[in-house]
Amino acid sequence: MLGQADAQPDLIVLPEMFSTGFAVEPEGIAETSSQPTLGWMQQTARRLDCAVAGSVATKEGGDYRNRLFFVRPDGSAVHYDKRHLFTYGGESKHYVAGTSRQTAEWRGWRILLQVCYDLRFPVFSRNRGDYDLIIYSANWPASRIAVWQTLLRARAIENQCYVAGINRVGSDPQCHYPGQSLIIDPRGNAIAEAADAPAALTATLSLESLNAFRQKFPVLEDADDFSL
Repeated sequence: MLGQADAQPDLIVLPEMFSTGFAVEPEGIAETSSQPTLGWMQQTARRLDCAVAGSVATKEGGDYRNRLFFVRPDGSAVHYDKRHLFTYGGESKHYVAGTSRQTAEWRGWRILLQVCYDLRFPVFSRNRGDYDLIIYSANWPASRIAVWQTLLRARAIENQCYVAGINRVGSDPQCHYPGQSLIIDPRGNAIAEAADAPAALTATLSLESLNAFRQKFPVLEDADDFSL
């Protein structure tokens, strides 16, 4: 599927725990940062000359983390550990939450890294003038898909940024995941949308258009100050 894109991609975003499916209990599937999935991401980034991002269950020391890797073609990587663990589903019983947010710079873009349930917490992702695009790597179930669609648009509108929400497709014993991946522009419009089937969703984003919109309608200049 990665080779079927209409154009050479600059960034590929994969769903949450894309190599295993969402696992509340990571014992037996979690990888160290030097094990196969990160290596595959580095190889893919190098082969396609693009950045690759996706979440992986990771073991570091004695702790498990839901870790989103952002990998560049030269093999360098930054990572973000999911801050908001899904307590309702038991994730917080097995994983350690991240403590800080993370952005990645890539080909002139500043990208905020987020994972699934983080979408529900707008204060943590509030634009402080430090990013242009948010990516959400997710396993979001069908029973709450309207929330997914609504909040992705809200994050784009309130932060005057692009948002890419990439969701899993398929079923496990607990949930059905309906896809519905979305790429949203700063006005809240869907510029690309996937259905309930595996797909390579593509869109072209314009930093020039984003900056022009921010200058014409400077909402972020009126935002409330806060510290977190």
